[in-house]
Amino acid sequence: MKLRYDSISEGDALPALTKPEISRIQLIRYAGASGDFNPIHTIPEYAREAGLDGVIAHGMLIMGILGQMISRWAGVGNVVKYGVSFKNITRPGDVLTARGQVKRKYEDGGRKLLDLTVHVEDAAGEIKVEGKATVLAG
Repeated sequence: MKLRYDSISEGDALPALTKPEISRIQLIRYAGASGDFNPIHTIPEYAREAGLDGVIAHGMLIMGILGQMISRWAGVGNVVKYGVSFKNITRPGDVLTARGQVKRKYEDGGRKLLDLTVHVEDAAGEIKVEGKATVLAG
């Protein structure tokens, strides 16, 4: 997908991406895929011993959902920069939506760039991850 720079304005919203609820099996699969086998993500008893009320999602899984929303809109090859801050814990059963907005449109070194603000929120509106990205547009 190629973004048309001239058809994008500062303040434009990116298409939101809502994912099915986070499941324990998803956390187990993600542990295997990522190599992050910290048992607070997969074993409820261990998570409780660590002071949690149950297993929690991997922060990088939630960051990945946000990255999926950005790359679906801009094209994975057009993502120049991407970073996030983790704000709140995600638990199995949470339904998450990734959202974003064009904050700045500019040219630099002959490249047409868009700065984005992005976040993931749950159904109650609690922000789980927020961040910024820069993407190329044609």
